[in-house]
Amino acid sequence: MSKVTWRKRPRQSPRLTHDEQLLSTPEPVSDSFIHSDPWRVFRIMGEFVEGFEALTQLGPAVTIFGSARTQPDHPQYQQAVELAHSLGQAGYTIITGGGPGIMEAANRGAHEAGVTSVGLNIELPFEQGTNAWVNLPVQFHYFFIRKMMFVKYAQAFVIFPGGFGTMDELFESLTLIQTGKVRHFPVVLFDSAYWQGLFDWLRNTMLPQGKIAAADLDLVLITDSTAAACQFIVEGGNQEQLREQQEEAARQVTRRVLERT
Repeated sequence: MSKVTWRKRPRQSPRLTHDEQLLSTPEPVSDSFIHSDPWRVFRIMGEFVEGFEALTQLGPAVTIFGSARTQPDHPQYQQAVELAHSLGQAGYTIITGGGPGIMEAANRGAHEAGVTSVGLNIELPFEQGTNAWVNLPVQFHYFFIRKMMFVKYAQAFVIFPGGFGTMDELFESLTLIQTGKVRHFPVVLFDSAYWQGLFDWLRNTMLPQGKIAAADLDLVLITDSTAAACQFIVEGGNQEQLREQQEEAARQVTRRVLERT
């Protein structure tokens, strides 16, 4: 019987990112993966350590997400600057993905408020440099490590209109709150018109079918006001008991459903 060996799938782009290499499925041909995949664990471990060392002294922080495609002359860009500036004045460090668009706007607001402006950038097949308003840049190769840093070092999320990546962060945060993995964690969705269709679908499709509970929809604030967003986050930090009651209501419904199955 011939020996079965393995090789990686052919490259789909000129340069494979570290995430692509990690997620590629081995195929029969050579046994090199036996030596490369286990050793990749050390790179992953090192990236966690670098992130912890860079961010552990931040203090209270808010992570702001949104589209990299938002232009500086767009109202949402100016609103992100304003909100980040207000949160900075309230004593919060601002964390973003470090790129352009809403990320740049939030870092700019933090810089103008005189607080630490963090950019957690990610290796991509196309170029995405860190924006000029970041004064604490941290570079990541793996999305899952970067995503954990967004949550671990923030006390709240603000989510401006964005695409798939923004939706990913939104639903990850709601899942972590619903399952009790994070607590006392305000989530703000900015620009009600943008989010209305999504929440209509959650309310009119998911909820009637029992896939979520009504209490789950209370886990976020949808607003068009930077002042209301800032107040919600600041009060969330000062009223942990009330926030815990809201979050626990969502978790209790989930527990009851699982107990019946």
